[in-house]
Amino acid sequence: MWQAEVRVDLDAIRENVSRIRSGTTAEVMAVVKGDGYGHGMVPAARASLDGGASWLGVCTLDEALTLRRAGITAPVLAWLLAPGLPLDEGIAAGVDLAAASLPQLDEMIQASRRAERPAQLHLKIDTGLSRGGATVADWPALLEAAAKAQSDGLIEVVGVWSHFVYADMPGHPTTDRQLAVFHEGLGMAEEAGLRPRYRHLANSAAALTRPDTHFDLVRPGLAVYGLSPVAGETFGLRPAMTARAKVVLSKRVPSGSGVSYGHTYTTERESNLAVVPLGYADGVPRHASNCGPVHLGGVRRTISGRVCMDQFVLDCGDDQVEAGDVVTLFGSGADGEPTADDWAEAVGTINYEIVTRFGSSRVPRVYDGERP
Repeated sequence: MWQAEVRVDLDAIRENVSRIRSGTTAEVMAVVKGDGYGHGMVPAARASLDGGASWLGVCTLDEALTLRRAGITAPVLAWLLAPGLPLDEGIAAGVDLAAASLPQLDEMIQASRRAERPAQLHLKIDTGLSRGGATVADWPALLEAAAKAQSDGLIEVVGVWSHFVYADMPGHPTTDRQLAVFHEGLGMAEEAGLRPRYRHLANSAAALTRPDTHFDLVRPGLAVYGLSPVAGETFGLRPAMTARAKVVLSKRVPSGSGVSYGHTYTTERESNLAVVPLGYADGVPRHASNCGPVHLGGVRRTISGRVCMDQFVLDCGDDQVEAGDVVTLFGSGADGEPTADDWAEAVGTINYEIVTRFGSSRVPRVYDGERP
């Protein structure tokens, strides 16, 4: 029995990765950071590998080690690493690490000594995002130090990579400028004596729209889970997550009844209200107050009043509603229910944020398409 749940279709993840894989000659790194974008990191990783991915990408060392503890042996890259982490544990577990500065590189060299094996490193160049990565000015020094450490047998530079700014806006000139900087950075790496096996730049959007950016490896994240990175395009992807809950209470209220905290919604007539047991502690954005779309009884409806920590209310008018009726917040859209894109548009955010919100321990994930 369940009150609220998130269902994840692992077959959809497999199909999405297979579709991406069929559109490139590069290898595929499925990004499973953020607990698999809210879908569950380990099940999403296994389904991605089933679908043809050969790599997995995460942010943190802990995420990478969690995959290893789950028995996943595929190559894993971890790229957001604060000082002082036990990098030697990652190196010992065969986790690839990303370096973007001389201090980071030095820390990884020291960790390699402790692990008594060379770290597998991916050097990151900042091609214009101004987030992670070495600046173009700092890139030569990083390459020189990495080349020396590699010749000393302390590390192995297996990758050079960067990240796009506007790949989700096909045709934006910044993408071409970043690609040019990346080519320049690769040329400098070769001049420094480094010839990495993997050059990677393409995220989901570029993997789907810019084959000239694929190089040796593409890094889809959002697309793995069936959500499009480009507005107005689906690319044949199938959303994997459905969030739903059962009505816990229905009641008839008079016209003019204020609903939920602050009475930001008032019934315009005598109405049937439905109380739904999901709130912002479970992943429903508070910004969805008076605008979040749901599906109940074959009808699209809108949240009435403020979203609370544990629940929200629907004004169903004269439609009959009973405790136990199923309310779908979002899903694939195949049955008329809202999608994560609909929710993102309603609350002024992106589909990424909608699905990653639903990781509360109170709302169990249920997996369809599990394999032995």
